[in-house]
Amino acid sequence: MRLRSAFCSTASALSALALISACGSGSGTASSSSAPLVGVDYPRSDTDFWNSYIKYTPEFAKKLGLSLKTTNSQNDVAKLTANAQTFISQGVKGIAMAPQDTAAIAPTLAQLQAKKIPVVTVDTRPDTGKVFMVVRADNRAYGEKACQFLGTKLRGKGKVVMLQGGLDSINGRDRTQAFNDCMKKDYPGIKVFGEATNWDGAVAAQKLQTGLTAHPDIKGVYMQSSFALPGTLQILKQKHLLVGPKDDKHVFVVSNDGIPEELRSIAAGKIDATVSQPADLYAKYALYYLKAAIDGKTFKPGKTDHDSTIIRVRDGLLEDQLSAPLVTADGGTYGGVPSVKSDDKSLWGNSLG
Repeated sequence: MRLRSAFCSTASALSALALISACGSGSGTASSSSAPLVGVDYPRSDTDFWNSYIKYTPEFAKKLGLSLKTTNSQNDVAKLTANAQTFISQGVKGIAMAPQDTAAIAPTLAQLQAKKIPVVTVDTRPDTGKVFMVVRADNRAYGEKACQFLGTKLRGKGKVVMLQGGLDSINGRDRTQAFNDCMKKDYPGIKVFGEATNWDGAVAAQKLQTGLTAHPDIKGVYMQSSFALPGTLQILKQKHLLVGPKDDKHVFVVSNDGIPEELRSIAAGKIDATVSQPADLYAKYALYYLKAAIDGKTFKPGKTDHDSTIIRVRDGLLEDQLSAPLVTADGGTYGGVPSVKSDDKSLWGNSLG
């Protein structure tokens, strides 16, 4: 009860939607009692992206005929471990989780495997251990798309700041390495300042401010997630750099998530691009694969019927890599990477915004 109360009091930006979906009416259970019971742990509730995921989860549980229990680990692997124990005691038939510390979750995964409780991880994949399926987009592609966009806009010269997520996460490592590798290979004339932020918006804002003070000629920012959006806009405004893309003082900004505020900011010329990480499909296919596991189905590497590809990461670990397009104002192609216009109705962020 204490965890649930804390979670329900801290949801932000999309809190009204998140509270309805994640806190529920007391039991936290969706659908009928005869439906298979699954547990979903939400990794955090302080970003618009994860609050969108929280909104979508009970909707897809109902569509798939699943009964639902939810918890929130608040970006804390110890809480996630405790929440998994709660799910076990509740008799769930499967668990979906998004461990932010992808190394420390291994003992919990081993326990669940021993109890024959299938696990689907969302957005992240464990460094070791087995799960039934990883539902994720290609995070290396996120970094490469951001690199190609900024490299094209800066014409291969200048300085950029990369506001990294958490390097204890496979996502932070993938996006960082891919961005750096791409810049070194395709745009060696661009200097990259990597700043670790642990997915913390306040830290990101402080480091961007420090970077711009030391290097006022910085012309590009890559935010590895929309957690850094409010602070980035605030710092650019304070330094009189929040100007349109045709102004010589414009700093090109690429984000990563595809939340409504990013799409509106692209249309307004405040930022320039994002990569639309599919919050809706994360919820849908996490539950889809849990149901498939309960039903005894198996999968192999290859193309799927939902515009994605299942890859074999290592023995005993498959990953369904969902589509995550680059989004820009003009829908152009940058460094060979095609993009989608920010007002495209197919983007999940436009269905919420």
